[in-house]
Amino acid sequence: MKTRVGIIGATGYTGVELLRLLLGHPEVEVTVVTSQKYAGMPIDQVFPSLGGRIGLKCEELAFDPLSGKMDFVFTAVPHKTAMETVPPFFRQGKRVVDLSADFRFTDPARYERWYQKHTCAELLSETVYGLPELNREKIQRAKIVGNPGCYPTGALIGLIPLVKEGIISLDHIIVDSKSGVSGAGRDVALDSLFCEVNEGVKAYKIFEHRHLPEIEGELSQLAGREISVTFVPHLIPMDRGILSTIYATLFRKKKTEEVLDIFQEFYRNEPFVRVCPKGKLPATRDVKGANYCDVGVRANESDGRMVVVTAIDNLVKGASGQAVQNMNIMLGFPENMGLNVVPLFP
Repeated sequence: MKTRVGIIGATGYTGVELLRLLLGHPEVEVTVVTSQKYAGMPIDQVFPSLGGRIGLKCEELAFDPLSGKMDFVFTAVPHKTAMETVPPFFRQGKRVVDLSADFRFTDPARYERWYQKHTCAELLSETVYGLPELNREKIQRAKIVGNPGCYPTGALIGLIPLVKEGIISLDHIIVDSKSGVSGAGRDVALDSLFCEVNEGVKAYKIFEHRHLPEIEGELSQLAGREISVTFVPHLIPMDRGILSTIYATLFRKKKTEEVLDIFQEFYRNEPFVRVCPKGKLPATRDVKGANYCDVGVRANESDGRMVVVTAIDNLVKGASGQAVQNMNIMLGFPENMGLNVVPLFP
């Protein structure tokens, strides 16, 4: 019998991306899709791309009636809404992957410093930060997984091997990231209108972006000391994708090949991390539509400076694909099940 899956908030970009992936998953059946805005409307009328693939109607969120129709829950709703949505399903014994920020932090003070008061802080001890490359064993046992943000996914995958091996200075890490416009969500907003975005690139929320505490928090846990990162996000005129360029300084000068060896060994058994060979660097077009994070490295032998470049699709490895990956780990399915999608090119 297939696992019955519900998507709470199915009509945002991450919700429809979950549907696209889960409809190709052999061990699950999507039985619930909710949307306050489109309640009562067939989901394939909201998204004609789903025509002929799913016959469900969008439902309003009602915990008791919906709970009996699903075994596993994805919550693809905004922060604050998620902390009101997850607890009833948790109390009913459902396992949850939450795509908002509400369950990414085990420390409520860190969350409240960047967001707002957490109304179910008692559940944070039940949660696991859902980066499989870092927390796979914990994710297997978790009841609630806080799916990582898109920017932190690319940044952390590029930094974790360096921090774990203790080969870089932790005092001057710079992460320069460029994201497609879908990262802003599907709601209409002036800053993401075509004429406001096209033919331009801009930096935004320097020292203020809410993904910064995720990056710093996970790296600090790894290092056993507080780490501050200079994180500069940019908006660029494309639909999807994030390219992160990470700058660090090696304690001891190394050749590019030596640093590449560290990355290749660290990610040797990771199904969705692809380390580029020497002389090649990642590009967002090479991961579009797929759950990969591509990683490239270049070291400057003369002075110990180094650069790591990562590329992800912000809606897949940066959101819904990673959520399905986490579900697979939690339910004991092969980790790549439903995710063996070849990137779209061109």
